[in-house]
Amino acid sequence: MTKPFVFVVEDDRKLSEIITITLQEDFKLEICMDGDDALKRIREISPDIIVLDLHLPGTSGADLLAYIRADERLAKTRVILATADERQAEMLTDEADIILLKPVSPSQLKDMVLRMSPS
Repeated sequence: MTKPFVFVVEDDRKLSEIITITLQEDFKLEICMDGDDALKRIREISPDIIVLDLHLPGTSGADLLAYIRADERLAKTRVILATADERQAEMLTDEADIILLKPVSPSQLKDMVLRMSPS
């Protein structure tokens, strides 16, 4: 069975490492730490789930989310916003599938990703 593909867009290096350690056993992972690079990459891939930070260098997480939701190819992609910005997260509740406010525990993140994974 193929592992679900999770694309993680997070600019905090330590948090990216924690996410990798947490999810690598159960998922195919790709990590991107820059909004501009993530936008280029998202045009080429079709992940099952995207874990998305809002505050990124380059293209913002909010702009990435808008692009994802406008792209028919990504219609089935689930998006988990992981952010410390509660106000901006509230403005995006209709666009994201789940919002996790940082700090996010690794077990909480893994549980959410597992729940959202395609069967």
